[in-house]
Amino acid sequence: MTDPAFTFHTLDPETLLDALWETGLRVESGLTPLNSYENRVWQCSDDERKRYVVKFYRPQRWSSAQIAEEHQFALELAADDVPVVAPLRLQGETLHLHQGFRFAVFPSVGGRQYETDNLDQLEAVGRQLGRLHQTGRKARFSARPAIDLQDYLYEPTQILAQSALIPQGIRHELFTSLEQMSTTLQKCWHTQWRPLRLHGDCHPGNILWRDGPLFVDLDDARTGPAVQDLWMLVSGDRQEQRMQWDILLEAYAEFAEFDAHELSLIEPLRAMRMVYYLAWVARRWQDPAFPGSFPWMTDEDFWRRQRALFEEQNRLLQEPPLRLMPEY
Repeated sequence: MTDPAFTFHTLDPETLLDALWETGLRVESGLTPLNSYENRVWQCSDDERKRYVVKFYRPQRWSSAQIAEEHQFALELAADDVPVVAPLRLQGETLHLHQGFRFAVFPSVGGRQYETDNLDQLEAVGRQLGRLHQTGRKARFSARPAIDLQDYLYEPTQILAQSALIPQGIRHELFTSLEQMSTTLQKCWHTQWRPLRLHGDCHPGNILWRDGPLFVDLDDARTGPAVQDLWMLVSGDRQEQRMQWDILLEAYAEFAEFDAHELSLIEPLRAMRMVYYLAWVARRWQDPAFPGSFPWMTDEDFWRRQRALFEEQNRLLQEPPLRLMPEY
């Protein structure tokens, strides 16, 4: 059992090289750290000049069974020719353990940044997400959790309430606005959707472009509604959103059926992500990587802006859900 206080402080280059040596990977050059807050990720090259990405999972976040399900899902997607970066099998395994650290090795792939204002790329992403969800419906997760109010609202709210990051001068006003938004959110949330295995965190930063979209980082794969993998790709005012949704869902429908009733979950999911994100930073504050990367989290002005965002989101939750013409 890993110590609850276990962190990445013992994960030095020597430990990393020893871990990779045990998998049969002979690192020749590289060991370049890549941007990742939740886990620790490096790029390296072996003695045959093949490039790899090695990911060390944050201790205490996922169990081995949950990581194994992430890997299995990625391998199923790859087998179905869905463009996703799946872990490599080294010595017959995708998940490895070294000195208490769980880690996996992936091929290093290049690509351009996904263009959020490119409607042709949006159409291609919609088509591939339809294929991704087609595979996602073939089986169920048994170890990985589902998207629900407990994990995305109730527990994060408790974490924020216990956090010393929020200045006393704004606490009462902030939590009053958060409680109002939460009350409205709970009235809007429903579970009248067909659950499936999702990417879970399908924002533009987790899509590369290589003559088509390439999905990376299934670390947040969960069970949930299909719309969870779609709504973060749409932005702008209502008119712009309708146009983007029309393009996205028309392409998606080539491979998977979309229940238009799930559109009513867009603003609830957005509100839940807001709270979940703030609590995620607060939960990780003891990790040395976080205070330097999120210095504004102790600034009272930041929390005042968050209060305003909660109030605006509360207003959006009370508006009629987005409707498309034609409806899907």
